Amino acid sequence: MLKLPVIRWGQPYDSLEVAEVNHFATGEPIAQVSQAGGGIIKRDMRLAQRARDVLLGFTSAELIAMLGKAADLYEHGTLPMGDGKQSPDDFVHQQSASTGLPEHMCRANMAKNSFVLKNMAKILECLTRGLDLKILSQGYGEEGRGVMVSYQAQSPVLAAVLPSNSPGVHTLWLPTIALQMGLVLKPGPQEPWTPYRIFAAFTEAGVPKESFSLYPGEAEAGAAVLEACDRAMIFGGTATVERYRGNPKVQAHGPGFSKILLGDDVVDRWPDYLDLMVESIYLNSGRGCINCSGVWASRHTREIAEALAERLGPIEALPPTDPNAGLAAFTVPGMGAIVWKQIEQDLQTPGVTHSTAKYGPRLIEQERASYLRPTIIHAPSPDASAAQKEYMFPFAAVVECPQSEMLKRIGPTLVGTVISNDESFRRAATNATNIDRLNLGPIPTTRLNWLQPHEGNLIDFLFRNRALQLFPSH
Repeated sequence: MLKLPVIRWGQPYDSLEVAEVNHFATGEPIAQVSQAGGGIIKRDMRLAQRARDVLLGFTSAELIAMLGKAADLYEHGTLPMGDGKQSPDDFVHQQSASTGLPEHMCRANMAKNSFVLKNMAKILECLTRGLDLKILSQGYGEEGRGVMVSYQAQSPVLAAVLPSNSPGVHTLWLPTIALQMGLVLKPGPQEPWTPYRIFAAFTEAGVPKESFSLYPGEAEAGAAVLEACDRAMIFGGTATVERYRGNPKVQAHGPGFSKILLGDDVVDRWPDYLDLMVESIYLNSGRGCINCSGVWASRHTREIAEALAERLGPIEALPPTDPNAGLAAFTVPGMGAIVWKQIEQDLQTPGVTHSTAKYGPRLIEQERASYLRPTIIHAPSPDASAAQKEYMFPFAAVVECPQSEMLKRIGPTLVGTVISNDESFRRAATNATNIDRLNLGPIPTTRLNWLQPHEGNLIDFLFRNRALQLFPSH
């Protein structure tokens, strides 16, 4: 069993209080993780500026080159992990065992994180709109055309309170070191593996260890990180997003409520888009905010729901080591039953039907965990409560709604795939402020272009564009 310490600006710290990370199915202990208290975190954050200062000793180009080396180490190397070592196979097995995510999905997320690190120069060029990164280092410079611009760092570090459900979210904070800001991470209780392995890969590649802090712990640790840092990310549910709405210090990432909208001009050809719908709902076990939770159309909705049910309904829960496993386990005892009870309440709404019911029970209870098999619901109108729900497994509501009302009724939508050649509908979708990422045409909601921002631009969050005038030198 590995022992993972708290990392305090690169230095390991073994606390008296520890938490075990256990195998979700067997209960076997995998790791013993030191726990950080709020007092330690707040005390350490007095030294946060040192993390940025040590990174400013390198150019962004040098740091980007280190991240490229780190990508290979992270994906292929055997790295220090607490009091032991971890191979890529160890990482995949341990992450799967604690999160319930099938092993092949853990490998896919690993490759995705590595891709982002390898392509950091291109990603930052797009996020900064081609800005010379030296301007971010110095705070000002000439953008071109003789125009002086200034970007002021709003914090010496970026903090992130991380989840346990999907390792893919780590791509959002990976650019931070290249921007010469330190990282303060509060790992998810069941998924400490990615932040610790990235810390090991970065430091092996030459990134100064003093630029990192990792604070595993309970809710108190997360609250302390958010309070003590001037820029922070947090991942959670709708309540978390509402709690931090309007707080400029916190970027809250919650449910995506991503959707596919079929325009009136293409809806009669809905079978042409069935594969796209299945991929959007099912990929990565439906755990991501980019997974489709709603298919909206003005007609053929019952047929669409039945066709999706026929494709997804028979899928069974398989062991995470099975290469065909497509479903992740709910590792918190009783959580699967709680989620299914919520869905059953939605099914009480008049007119709402459960399209996957004929393919057997959805809730599969095991001794220490549970699974929910893919579930498709048909809602006759947007007024049904199921039309605005999202769950951490392959779930989607097929909603009947006139095209003229869709954009007003879909609500907040992280990824909106609008399939239509109707220019007026496409233009309205382009202007819809409730859609964050817009796909015009048959693009699955799960296919992202990493050269574009995801839920806000990290540069805009970490830096303030301000006026600065420089008196000419004599």
